Order: sequence, then C-alpha cells, then structure tokens
Amino acid sequence: MPTAHRPVVPAGYGVESATDPPGTRLPWSTVRGWLTGARTYWVHTTRPGGRPHAVPVWAVWYADALYFSTSGTTATARNLAANPHALAHPDDGERVAVVEGSAARVDDRSVLVDVAEAYTAKYEYGLDPDALPGPVYGLTPVHVLSWDAADSLGQTMTRWEFQGRPDSWA
Repeated sequence: MPTAHRPVVPAGYGVESATDPPGTRLPWSTVRGWLTGARTYWVHTTRPGGRPHAVPVWAVWYADALYFSTSGTTATARNLAANPHALAHPDDGERVAVVEGSAARVDDRSVLVDVAEAYTAKYEYGLDPDALPGPVYGLTPVHVLSWDAADSLGQTMTRWEFQGRPDSWA
C-alpha cells in the first residue's frame, strides 16, 4: 500500500488549510477504485526530441500497475523504447488519479495471462496472451497524485508514494 502525503502546491488551492491527514478523506482504496474502474486512460510519453505525446488507451489496473497494449510501431512504443518515463490518468477531470512512473514491456507469461483475463472481463473484448496485437506495457507508479474535485480539492489532494521504487522523477 502506498504512503499518503500532502503535495506541495501554490497557495490558493486550499491544501495549506487542510485539516484531515492526507489519505483520510480520499483513501487509497477509493483512488484504486477509480484506476480499476476507468474505461479510457490517457498515456503520456516524451518523444526523443522532447516534445510530449499523449494517446487514449484501454487499460487495466492490476497488481498496483497500469497495463496497456499498443502496436510496436506507434509513437508510444517508440517513445517508451527511448525513455520509459511516462504518466497516465483516467479520462476524468473530477476524480483525478495521475500515475507517474516507468513503463516496461511485459514478457512474463503469467502476468500476460492475468492481464488478458482482466482486460477481457473489463472490456468484453477478447485479448489472447498468445496472439497479442502488440506489446503489452506495465506502467509501474512511483507516485500517484489524486483529488476529488467534488469533495474539497484541498482536503482530498494526496500524493501517494510507492515505497521501494526508484524515484527518478523527484
């Protein structure tokens, strides 16, 4: 389970007056539910020249990581080959969960089978681990920034830290 912290944000967002400990009004179980239940996620990568790239994908949250597939010839795959740092978030601006970390191609058969089963159950679209349309990537978070805009942005804004994962995004 990740550790909850208050993010450092400019004055005026209400975070400086937050009275509940971080992770209290917006527990990890709620954020994990958003990550699990979302239909579409935006994956953001960086092109070799430094320009950003974003694409909507279907994905599954499984074992504290976000798994998605893309063709090996896409800009997303090329960008991740050059720089594995990425971020992703569900397509919702009210219930926010921004996942920051590194994405790696998944080759472990048991993980691919589990992800394919979760994907098939979620989207009712068969994903065969033996005939994948492209590589599967696992975005392993270092941080997740979350808040619920409907329930006091300042009180719910939480930065979740995953212990034991390298923090190259400081």
